[in-house]
Order: sequence, then structure tokens, then C-alpha cells
Amino acid sequence: MRTPFIAGNWKMHKTVNEAEAFLKELLTKDLPSGVDVAICAPFIHLDRLIKGTNERIGIGAENGHFKDQGAFTGEVSIDSLSDLGVDYVIIGHSERREMFNETDENVNKKVLKALEKDVIPIVCCGETLEERENDIYTEKITTQIEAAFKGVSELDAKKVVVAYEPIWAIGTGKSATSEDANLMCQLVRETIEKLFNKEVSEAVRIQYGGSVKPENVKEYMSEPHIDGALVGGASLEVESFVSLLEGAKNE
Repeated sequence: MRTPFIAGNWKMHKTVNEAEAFLKELLTKDLPSGVDVAICAPFIHLDRLIKGTNERIGIGAENGHFKDQGAFTGEVSIDSLSDLGVDYVIIGHSERREMFNETDENVNKKVLKALEKDVIPIVCCGETLEERENDIYTEKITTQIEAAFKGVSELDAKKVVVAYEPIWAIGTGKSATSEDANLMCQLVRETIEKLFNKEVSEAVRIQYGGSVKPENVKEYMSEPHIDGALVGGASLEVESFVSLLEGAKNE
């Protein structure tokens, strides 16, 4: 059975001191067993969070560059993140794709670099409302997954986490039904099986993201192909985040 995995994606929220205070409070909580936990935070927060966490709570970056070094002003290399001790890196989030022109090719380069550096990639995929209404969303997701896993070995593929996030549901208050989300996560799993085999596809954890809250996380987690959630706004308060973890427990 795949271990449930809840990751908070803080985006551009919290100061470094606020992040440290959040983690200190979270560490006082009795977190449910059998659920993997991660906080993905802005670059400048990472060193403080890594030094302050324990083995129970993983720390992730929200992005990373595939080159180890070079003339890339404002970027941070995955090599540097690995050296810092980061556990996870979010790759290909829709906001990076939509606002910063991240391509499928660059997503793939980042996935390969993360795996090389023993950082677990959380690879995002998702469709726009227009793509869903025009019935081309399955092609969009399939293409993104095929590109992301290009050149990845079977052994490494099992380590990858995929987050299906319909773009129209991110930060809008809208969310896909649990049935629709499960069908899309099933599509991701079937695509991975075609690329590799059933053993690999059954090992990969697939999260749903898009206005996930304590009130609806259990409903999503009850679906067979949804193994967790990549959560934005609801991960910014300690009590809300703990409630998400409680809702993700295998019953």
C-alpha cells in the first residue's frame, strides 16, 4: 500500500521568522502516523526550516534550476538545494508554467537533475478550464507526464511523486469532484504504466491539488488512485495543516 503524502506549498507566503514559528508549533503537535509530511517553502526559508525540523517533517523547495551553476540570475540550482539538505522539490507547477514560461522540456531536465541529486521531485500536471471544456485535457495530461518521465529509469521513476492540479481549481475555491480527480489520477497512473510497467505505476504516489481543505481531504483520500495532496492556502495555518494530515490517514 502506498503511504499517504501531504505536502504544503507555501508559495510566496510567510517571512523567515514566521516560517520558523510555524515549524516550531507544528513540532509540538501529535502528528498522525502513517502519513508522510512535507513543507515546501520559498528559497530563503529553507536553511532555517531544515535546521529546525526533525525526521518526521520533510522540507521541500518550490522550484530549482537544472544547471549546477552558471549565469542564471535569480535562480537556485537543484545541486545547491541538495547540498542544503532539501528532501523534495516541486517541479512544473502551473504557476511556473503559466507565469514563467516553464516548458515540458525544462520540467524533464529538472526531474532528471533532482533524481541525480537524490532530491524527490513532486511533478505537477494539470489542465486549464479552456482545455477541459474543449475536451483536450486527457491529451494535455498525457503529454506532460510522458515529457516529465523521459529518460528516467524504472528504479528512479518509483521515487517520483506526481501532483495532478487542474489549473482552474488552484486558489479559486473551486475543486474537482473526488470522482473526477480520481479519474485524472488514474489517467496519470495508466500513462506511467504504459511508459514503464504496472510495478512502477503502482509504486508512484499521485497527489491531488486544487482547493484541498480539511473539510474535503478525506473525500479525496478515499479514492483508490489519490495518494495525498499538494496543498496551498490550507497549509499556511498549523491547525489546518494538522487537520489535513488527520484526514489523510489510512482508515
